Amino acid sequence: MGGFHRLLRPARASATPSRVDGARGLGRTGRFRAVDATASFPLARSMNGFPRSAATGPCRRTLLFGTAGALTVGVVASNLTPVADGGTGPATDGSPPDPTGSPTLIAHRGFAGENPENTRAAARDATRSDGPGRRADLVEVDAVPTADGDVVAFHDDALAGRDGPGLTDAEGVVWETGTEAVTGAEVLHSGETVPLLGDLLDAVPTDVGVNIELKNPGSSALRFAEKLSGDALETQKSIWRPFVERVLDIAADRDHEFLVSAFYEAALAVTVDESEHPVAPILWRSIEDGIAIARAHDADAIHPPIEMIRGTPFFDESRYGDADLVDVARAEGRDVNVWTAKSWHEAERLAAAGVDGLIADYSTLS
Repeated sequence: MGGFHRLLRPARASATPSRVDGARGLGRTGRFRAVDATASFPLARSMNGFPRSAATGPCRRTLLFGTAGALTVGVVASNLTPVADGGTGPATDGSPPDPTGSPTLIAHRGFAGENPENTRAAARDATRSDGPGRRADLVEVDAVPTADGDVVAFHDDALAGRDGPGLTDAEGVVWETGTEAVTGAEVLHSGETVPLLGDLLDAVPTDVGVNIELKNPGSSALRFAEKLSGDALETQKSIWRPFVERVLDIAADRDHEFLVSAFYEAALAVTVDESEHPVAPILWRSIEDGIAIARAHDADAIHPPIEMIRGTPFFDESRYGDADLVDVARAEGRDVNVWTAKSWHEAERLAAAGVDGLIADYSTLS
């Protein structure tokens, strides 16, 4: 399945009861402490994924699905160096990453360029073996709550949203609208309605992974795409926790392999607290914050936008300078799944730059 990983972390005694998920192979009884992103010691992983020693911080044992992009694993420095915009970015040795032969194909909202996004029909079509292009390795789906506390698969805050005819034929903010009204809303005049998250997951074959993006817990008081600490992180976690727990309960009833992603550190922190599912921060404007969040929560992957990928025509050198995110991620044993690939040209150049996965709107890109 390309570069998608499943984490198996050794158990650790805990003073508090631990959650055990029902997803196959992903139950846990504990985990290593999170890495301190400000620590001076290097991240260390042995070649087979087992810890070298307790002194080097947390390591993980991974099972690799497929062969997309061999990871450079070992003892690596994880310092940050100044970049052109006056901020900081990961240091690299200047050598470009190896190209990826066949990147993991992640169907963005169920290949939103081909199908009505985040619907059961999109999930079915994205995982067909006789579709117009390649079958998805994972289906990416967005999760938000309704006013009744149910979790639905939907991207925007507002049911109408966007320009033109709107995303659905209904009005209102999703988490301020009852479940019956939300799930009765027609998506893009397709005949498909907004599904409950569980119903969409049931439309995905269990041999296909699912990337659940935690969009919003039903609050406007969120800290977006930034590294937090102390009381600020705990406050945000308290906002996210009830919603994330509902999402995890839904996932626990299914047999898929799950990857949980979010722009919000607190959403990932709660996921790590409550489950063994691998997590991935979605990066926005700051490579430094994204790497720090990944380190703090032992993320299995990072999800940057295409303009962060050095060695492509899309790289924004004026903002990111000498930073080589792919090189740093590989050195630390993380996959790089890039959003959003919308053309064959983008897909080709991103694969050549060594990304592990393409979060794509079309099945025909890879």
